[in-house]
Amino acid sequence: MAVYLDYAATTPTDSKVLTAMQPFFTECFGNPSSVYSFGRKTKQAVLKARGEIAELLGASSEEIFFTSGGSESDNWALLGIAAANAEKGHHVITSEIEHHAVLHTVDYMRSQGFDVTVLPVDRYGFVSADSLRNALRDDTVLVSIMMANNEVGTIQPVAELSEIAHARGVLFHTDAVQAAGHIPIDVHALGVDALSLSGHKLYGPKGIGALYVRKGVDIKPLVYGGGQERGLRGGTENVPGIVGLGAASVMALHEMDDENRRLASLRDEFISCAAEAIEGCHLNGASGEGRLPGNINLRFDGISSESLLIRLDIAGFAVSAGSACSAGAVEPSHVLTAMGLSEAEAKSSVRITIGRYTTKKELHDFFEELKKSVREIRLASKPENT
Repeated sequence: MAVYLDYAATTPTDSKVLTAMQPFFTECFGNPSSVYSFGRKTKQAVLKARGEIAELLGASSEEIFFTSGGSESDNWALLGIAAANAEKGHHVITSEIEHHAVLHTVDYMRSQGFDVTVLPVDRYGFVSADSLRNALRDDTVLVSIMMANNEVGTIQPVAELSEIAHARGVLFHTDAVQAAGHIPIDVHALGVDALSLSGHKLYGPKGIGALYVRKGVDIKPLVYGGGQERGLRGGTENVPGIVGLGAASVMALHEMDDENRRLASLRDEFISCAAEAIEGCHLNGASGEGRLPGNINLRFDGISSESLLIRLDIAGFAVSAGSACSAGAVEPSHVLTAMGLSEAEAKSSVRITIGRYTTKKELHDFFEELKKSVREIRLASKPENT
């Protein structure tokens, strides 16, 4: 039986979430913009879900806008906020380890006349307060620093960074796609002006996401059309997806603490056992509370991650070498190289991410297969005795 250990790439839709969604495919199928009863029922469901997501983030319902997912939310935050505040300037700041939904967007912004500063990170993947402070300018309009990294799980000091930006009158966005539903979030305590999240990362459906925009922050639409989302995001609402994201948010809010304790315990035990039992095994990224509870990123001296992943897949274990969005790439991880790893070290690293349905037995079985695969790859790579 196959064992899934790539929860950072996507999560299965929880059965309770699916149950909540099902009526909105068939029975309650009306367009929320319609004024008759069919539309009123779905409109109420959308309003309810908006409130559930707001509660997860410590926000107000009117600050939550629905999107097609994390990538659209990131694009909208950067392009929409920068465009709405262009009279102040054309300088934006981000970091080297952002998801490509941010990095490719700022590349496009460069082509449109924006000046972009990309901040470095340290060996653990942290952005320093001083680097942000030194990069801010009078014409800076937006800072975008992710809350938690999708490859190594490093959790950024977002509250500290946003305070530095606000001291200079600069707005702050965070990509919380990996964090939302997995670690506590209070947008007011964090001091963020915009925050992105995605349903399929927290046991909700694919194709639905949300963007939190603090009340009073100006943002221009990315998708034009009807008057949906208070005129800021055109298109008929994905009601089943919205309901699913709301249900997943409720589950996350209620189960997060217990789930995090369990996952962090499994994570730390696995990392400790791997370091002790496998020679040349190293942890990439921060440890303990500075890391997402379910994230394990290891590198193995003298091992090709591609060879290791193939062996593990044949044995029935699904892990990855990094972001699911660049799984077909032959280049080393931009996150790992930004943290100072060599190309060879980056290409010898694997990401193991555990979640709600991961059992201790599954991790034990995987650990035994991992040890075996690393040993066999190293034996196969040794020159024959002559």
